[in-house]
Amino acid sequence: MALANQVLARLSDSDLALLQPHLEPVELGFRQVIEKPGKAIPCVIFPDAGIVSVVANGHKGSEVEVGLIGYDSMTAQSVVMGTDRSPHSTYVQVAGHGRRMKINAFRDAIAKSATLHRSLLAVVQSFVVHAASTALANGRSTVEARLARWLLMAHDRVDGDAIPLTHEFLAVMLGVRRAGVTTALNDLKARGSITAKRGLIVVQNRKALEAIARGIYGVAEAEQERLTGWKSLKR
Repeated sequence: MALANQVLARLSDSDLALLQPHLEPVELGFRQVIEKPGKAIPCVIFPDAGIVSVVANGHKGSEVEVGLIGYDSMTAQSVVMGTDRSPHSTYVQVAGHGRRMKINAFRDAIAKSATLHRSLLAVVQSFVVHAASTALANGRSTVEARLARWLLMAHDRVDGDAIPLTHEFLAVMLGVRRAGVTTALNDLKARGSITAKRGLIVVQNRKALEAIARGIYGVAEAEQERLTGWKSLKR
């Protein structure tokens, strides 16, 4: 059966063979914590389905998402870069499943193969570009445009058009108050790009979302394709 996770699927046979014996199935439950700020990372997860958020933590509990990880990517990116922890939180925001590998075995595999390390570094660089695009969006775009971009990124990483999300989570993702999320959702609904009910958003018109995003979606996605070869089937 073909691997759903595209990092694993795109590795050479020899590099995949270094990881395969150590991979075990894992369920990814809603709000499950994957990495804690400042704590040693225990494992790497290659999602096959679901979405994991990487969230920056600020003063007095403030937080905002800096990037998301789906079947296109992997967690434990700090380990690929040679360290053992991150100041960010990483947790599941859309439940799914994947493969898990203990971090010591992951490090050993990287040390054995320069080509594996290069492939994983490309994944990390792709995430860095996405994080930079998020910073640009947060600093220069309207809440409606940022929400449209975020929904497009989530849509790229889920099966179908329905995305299970709460206003609370969207507020964290966008770094705004829940009232701002409600206003932005109502705007997108009025334009016919989505429908929304409690805990669920359904993409109705992807092209309309891309227009609303006003150019803040697409650059990072093109770079991800160049670096890793992955492109969403919905683009």
